[in-house]
Amino acid sequence: MSFRNPSPHFTLAHQPRIHELMPIFLQNLAITIRGLQIARVRYTSHFRRTLEELERSVHGPLEALHELQRQRLVGLVDHARANVPFYRDLPPPSDARDPLEAIERTLKNIPPLDKNTYALQPEAFRARNISRRRLIRDVTSGTTGTALTLWQTPERVAEKYATVWRQCRSFGVQPRDPHFSFGGNVVAPRSQTRPPFWRRNAYGRQTLFSVFHMSPANLPSYIDAMHRIPARYAQGYPSALHLIARAMLDAGRPLPRGRFAAVFTSSESLLAFQRDAIEEAFGAPARDYYSSSENLVAMSECAARRLHLDMEFGIAEVEPEEETDAYVRGPLLLTGLGNEAAPLFRYRIGDIGRRAKDPCPCGRPGVTFLAVDGRDDDYVVTPDGSLVGRLDHLFKDQVDVAEAQILQETKDAIEIQLVPRPGYGDDSRERLLAQIRSRLGDDIGVTIRRVEAIAREPNGKFRAVKSRPGRKLR
Repeated sequence: MSFRNPSPHFTLAHQPRIHELMPIFLQNLAITIRGLQIARVRYTSHFRRTLEELERSVHGPLEALHELQRQRLVGLVDHARANVPFYRDLPPPSDARDPLEAIERTLKNIPPLDKNTYALQPEAFRARNISRRRLIRDVTSGTTGTALTLWQTPERVAEKYATVWRQCRSFGVQPRDPHFSFGGNVVAPRSQTRPPFWRRNAYGRQTLFSVFHMSPANLPSYIDAMHRIPARYAQGYPSALHLIARAMLDAGRPLPRGRFAAVFTSSESLLAFQRDAIEEAFGAPARDYYSSSENLVAMSECAARRLHLDMEFGIAEVEPEEETDAYVRGPLLLTGLGNEAAPLFRYRIGDIGRRAKDPCPCGRPGVTFLAVDGRDDDYVVTPDGSLVGRLDHLFKDQVDVAEAQILQETKDAIEIQLVPRPGYGDDSRERLLAQIRSRLGDDIGVTIRRVEAIAREPNGKFRAVKSRPGRKLR
């Protein structure tokens, strides 16, 4: 799936050698300071107001949600026509009285936007009436290893995390509750061979576990730490949470039932076998969340295991490829409602959704999806036996790489196939190698090969990692 990670972007990868020389207490201090900085951006007064509004509207009438969508869409289209170069010739929004009809007519007049179109001219999407000093700039690898430059307003970032916390608070957890994180951030040097393979964000009461050290020899220390360190919930990649869950069950050491309120997964497809192991090992329900780096959409899973579109945040259309009495399935077209910094309308995110036709059994009104089929990549297996999932962070800052794929035939070596952009050179290659080593270590062989295109699967999907020894275990 596309990106969502409610934990801050902690990483030691930018200056790995410096951090390797730091004592662990200084690494923890640096992570805590970074946690405080990011919390000040995310958890603002606008975040609190938005969260209160979202919690009031969650069970409100569907008609009110449609009217809110219409108002936000009309305002964003008018803003884009006036201030965004790419959209200055956009047709005006529909003035139909019925909100749903106005939304449908407005969107129908806007052609879908492909990711490559945006990638080739990102500056054309930046609003000219907003000072650069107010913008939050990010670079993300996206779902195909393609680096994209993104802009957000601070308000949009706060709104995104309000959707995260509407889901979390429904389980009784709060932003300052102690918790575990299993994400793609490099929190411990890859050369480290002895525990602790985790670091502390003391301000956020967060323990960040390295997903790059999860070898059979190291997993017992993870289990010990999880039993010892207080936590109310866990969040992270399904692949990493499944690994630790399976290890706990195999060792006969699941967490006591009731200790955790929930486990929140994101960034990858949560598969049924992963959910079963996670819920058994953590003694708590697992709930998925779907979002995108572009901050266009948010979906939260309910007890009926459906993904509810957060309609206040965005619109998700489906280009029909398959239709039954129960659902319509096809590529998603996403329209964010609120990011004035760089509006994107009907954006082809690259994921496939199955939108349900009937109301959700849980009783919450609105649009629901039975599934969003995003990434289902293999693990990379390192020579010491560690299984590493979700590696598109390798390409986060590689703006001169169009797309890339990791291939692995044995645990001793990987091959990176990449499609270069103009400007790719020796410096680009060295930066990529540094990212690889920071996550996979120095013992694994690495070959980087330039190609003209990355082959797609028979169903047209892109797989960022294809590993024979690391095929996902069921």
